[in-house]
Amino acid sequence: MKTFVSYVTVLVLLGLAPFVLSLFHINLLSEILILAIFALSLNILVGYTGLVSLGHAAFFGVGAYTAALTAQNLSSNLFITIGLAIICSLIVAALIGIFCMKVSGFYFLMLTLAFSQMIYSFVYQSTSLTGGSNGLSGIPRVSIGDFQFGNPVLIFYLILAVFMLAYFGLRLFVQSPFGQVLIGIRENETRVKSMGYNTGLYKYFAFIIAGAIGGLAGSLYTFFNGFIAPTDVYWTMSGAVLIMVLIGGAGTMLGPVLGAALIVTMETVISSYTNSWMLIIGATFIIFVIFFPKGLVGIGQSLYHLFLKNKRKGKVDDKSEAA
Repeated sequence: MKTFVSYVTVLVLLGLAPFVLSLFHINLLSEILILAIFALSLNILVGYTGLVSLGHAAFFGVGAYTAALTAQNLSSNLFITIGLAIICSLIVAALIGIFCMKVSGFYFLMLTLAFSQMIYSFVYQSTSLTGGSNGLSGIPRVSIGDFQFGNPVLIFYLILAVFMLAYFGLRLFVQSPFGQVLIGIRENETRVKSMGYNTGLYKYFAFIIAGAIGGLAGSLYTFFNGFIAPTDVYWTMSGAVLIMVLIGGAGTMLGPVLGAALIVTMETVISSYTNSWMLIIGATFIIFVIFFPKGLVGIGQSLYHLFLKNKRKGKVDDKSEAA
C-alpha cells in the first residue's frame, strides 16, 4: 500500500511539474525520463541477466533514425513512428544477438561494441539517407489524428506517459517467471542450466527486449529534440547509459532512473561552469564503483536500515527507562 501511494504521489508531482517549473526545467525533466527508459532497457541486460553491453546505443540510434525518417517520409502519426522504431530496433537486436550469444564475458562486451560502431559508421557515411555528420533536422512533430504534440509541455506529457508504461511494464517483466530465470542466470548460469532451462535462449530474448525498449527511448528522443545526429549512436552514448545504470544501482528498477537523473543534472549544471565536466562525472563514477558498488539505491537502503536500527534501539532504551 505504501509503495502504491508513493507511485501515485510521484506521478501527481510529475503531472503538476509544467505548472510550477520553467520551460528549461521541463525540457531537462523530459530528457531525464527519456534516458531513464534507455537506462532501464540496458538494466535488463546488465542488472538482471549479467550481460555487460557497450553497444546499446546502436538500438537507441536505430529507433531514433527510424522514427525521424518515418515522420519525414511516411507519416508523423505517433503510433506508426513509435511502432516502426520498436520493430526495427527489435529486428536489429535479433540479428546482432545471434552472434553475441555465442560468446560471453569480455568477448560479449567487445562484440556488442563492434556491432554498435558498425551501425555508427553506416549512419555517418549514409549522407543521402541519414544526413551523415550533419544529422537529420526538420523532423515533423508527431501527432494522433488531428492532435499534434506541438509544444514542449505536450511532448513532456507524452514522454511521461510512455515512461510510466515502460517502467511498470518492465517491473512486471522482471517479477515474472521469465525475469526470475534471468536473475538466476546472473547469479549462477550453470545451476540454472542444470535445472533444464535453455539459458542461451533466455539471454537471447532478454537481448531482443532490451534492444526494442532502447529503440523506444530513441524514438522519444527524436520527438523531444526534433533532431538526431550520429553522436547519439556513438560508443560514448553506450558508456554514458552504462554509467547511469551502475551509479543508480544495477539490478533494481529505481536505480537506472536515479542514475539518469543524477548524470543528466550533473552534466547540465557542471557544464555551465566548466569545460571539465566529463572529468568530474568520471571521478564521481570511480567513487561509486569503489565505495558504493550498489549505487544510489544501495546508499538509500543502508540509510533506511540504519534509521530502523536506531529507531528500534530507541524503543528498547525507552522500555528500559520505563522499567
